[in-house]
Amino acid sequence: MIHEIIEIHLEDTALGAVPNGCQPKLYTYVLDNYPDIDPDRHRPAVVICPGGGYEMTSDREAEAIAVRLNALGFQAFILRYSVAPSVFPRALAELAYSVALVRERAEEWHVDPHRITVGGFSAGGHLACSLGVFWKENFLSSILKRETALWRPNSLMLCYPVITSGEFAHQGSFVNLLGDRYEQFLNRVSLETQIDENVPPTFLWHTYEDETVPVENSLMLAWALKRHNIPLEMHIYQHGGHGLSLATEETKWVGHNGVQPECANWIELFATWAKGL
Repeated sequence: MIHEIIEIHLEDTALGAVPNGCQPKLYTYVLDNYPDIDPDRHRPAVVICPGGGYEMTSDREAEAIAVRLNALGFQAFILRYSVAPSVFPRALAELAYSVALVRERAEEWHVDPHRITVGGFSAGGHLACSLGVFWKENFLSSILKRETALWRPNSLMLCYPVITSGEFAHQGSFVNLLGDRYEQFLNRVSLETQIDENVPPTFLWHTYEDETVPVENSLMLAWALKRHNIPLEMHIYQHGGHGLSLATEETKWVGHNGVQPECANWIELFATWAKGL
């Protein structure tokens, strides 16, 4: 296992300062190669964005996900991105930087640079989808001073994502994401309105009973993807609340439970889908 903790330093006046003690970091969970198995293996990779309403990044949607993805044959990376009081587009720029870094170090980390998924949970799903939508935009290349193709995701893995800033919004996520830029950018970050033919193939799942981030977020996104003929696999589970993570005892939520056995196959469904692209 190659396990590194990499601090992300982005200096740009458009981003504002990172609050003290909130340095964003990328954590690597990279399976090494061995001569008696396949010394030249290059695995697909997933860059994981935990949820947390852009207020924090959830431990429940971090290492346990990475380890499970390792077991399914993926290299995994966890981005602990900037949250409030940092505002848009800092976290997005950090994610773009992280994907570019994985692609640039693909040989060292045994990654197939053409099979990099960006995944996210809840507000982290909004961040992941934001990169799928905005990867080609000039504001990112002006911040990172590199070619946009470096951070283009090859696919998206969106788990009960925050998508819309409209009627079915998780309001707190947008307040935290935008801060004093709320009025300026609120419509811009309603992602179902930003879909075009450049969005990568998407794996999407949600629960029908989610009362925190309503299932309409995923349904609206799915319809927008369909209109633009973006490949999509979507699973809507009837039962289960918000923030299930793996939906097993491994990611049980203190005070909330979060064990929902009928939802626990989502990650295997994702693995099958992603390896078939």
